[in-house]
Amino acid sequence: MEVSVPADATANALGADRVADLLTLAGHDVVRRGSRGLFFLEPLVEVTLNGAVVGFGPILEADVPGLIEALASAEPMSHAACIGPVHEHAYLRDQTRVTFARAGEVVPGDPDDYARLGGFDGLKRAIELGPAGTLDEIEASGLRGRGGAAFPAHIKWRTVAAEPAAQRYIVCNADEGDSGTFADRLLMEADPLQLIEGMTIAGIATGATLGYIYLRSEYPDAATVLTNALARARECGALGADVFGSGAAFDIEVRVGAGAYICGEETSLLESLEGKRGVIRAKPPLPAISGLFGQPTLVHNVLSLAAATTILAEGGARYQDYGVGRSRGTMPFQLAGNVLRGGLVEAPFGLSLRQLITDYGGGTRSGRPLKAVQVGGPLGSYLAGDDLDVALGYEDIAEIGGLLGHGGVVVFDDTADMGAMARFAFEFCAAESCGKCTPCRIGAVRGVEVVDRLRAGEDTEANLIVLRDLCDTMEAASLCAMGGLTPNPVRSVLAHFSDELAR
Repeated sequence: MEVSVPADATANALGADRVADLLTLAGHDVVRRGSRGLFFLEPLVEVTLNGAVVGFGPILEADVPGLIEALASAEPMSHAACIGPVHEHAYLRDQTRVTFARAGEVVPGDPDDYARLGGFDGLKRAIELGPAGTLDEIEASGLRGRGGAAFPAHIKWRTVAAEPAAQRYIVCNADEGDSGTFADRLLMEADPLQLIEGMTIAGIATGATLGYIYLRSEYPDAATVLTNALARARECGALGADVFGSGAAFDIEVRVGAGAYICGEETSLLESLEGKRGVIRAKPPLPAISGLFGQPTLVHNVLSLAAATTILAEGGARYQDYGVGRSRGTMPFQLAGNVLRGGLVEAPFGLSLRQLITDYGGGTRSGRPLKAVQVGGPLGSYLAGDDLDVALGYEDIAEIGGLLGHGGVVVFDDTADMGAMARFAFEFCAAESCGKCTPCRIGAVRGVEVVDRLRAGEDTEANLIVLRDLCDTMEAASLCAMGGLTPNPVRSVLAHFSDELAR
């Protein structure tokens, strides 16, 4: 029987490597695939029994002898950790897996296995359609950047394609630094060829011949998987001087960052790629016009580029079928923090935040009442009360002062000190600011001081006025979203938990 153990960084942190070794020593044929994103069950061992893929999890090192014994018995599914057929598990069954359809199914970086599961179909269609037809499909899909700004993807693509230049670039922003986010890492480790295919499609559409994956240094496993996948992609003709015989050239290099959160902002990332200190560039010019080394550059995150493979393979109209309003397609939401069932949930836009936390997440891990949820990373607002019924779409969540961002969802129970969380927003900004603009560099430091005075009960009314004025200044005058969004969590604490901020 085939036994699969995930090689994902989360599973490995919980002992998956040792579990795989012990199963191999016991004589089982162990395959290392990526994780499906059901992290509350990791390490999740999958076994093919009577044609069905059956899961056992979590299986720690101490559980392996019992699992081996069960697999040798007449009734292996009687094991206490058996979750039954994996695809029928409610957490996975009720999702709409599009971008993550192959996660946990494909052997990472194996071109033959990838092609068996529909890989490269989008790239081959892009070659048939040519640049103009590919751009039309991206526009028809309604795809918007899956980072913070949610800018229509086709406008970026068309701008890069139309700009006269001897060289154009595709840059993948894989510097996934927001708290509670892990979808980029999961995709790169579980299905790296999808990212490579998406970048190549973008290259064909825009006339770019070289791409860079800017990877955060905290993802060493992803770096290894990507390096192997790139080599295999070149071997099979998916990268190189003549991509699948099309006459188009495209290749990709991996560049590892140095741990700066600010390099998640596209212009700081480009500065870092050029070998400079990661500091914000003033805009205009936009990167699509003058980006890497002064050339037209398409900058997207992992999920945006990966989505292009599905759009080209199935058609933009099919992708447009998912979602609500102007939020089209699916979004991989990432559940983290004080939540019972943490992991990745891919669903069409429109699912409510409360549904996500209760139906998928199972509420708080502590079992205590839910107090607040931060969506969109450390610069996202804290949502509470009726806000939790908001539909997860870009416009819907913006209407209540929230930020969808990269889809990270961090859950807090009623023991959380929200005054401390407001202070942390400023403290984080002060630590991670590139220092270029005064509102961010100085405003964040002053913010920590003001919050400390409020929490000490000093001149409350006057300090609240200063705090609100400081938030307005940072929002309006900061050069980038680092300083401009820092007021979001602070204002939301003022709105929902003012008694915890000012004594």
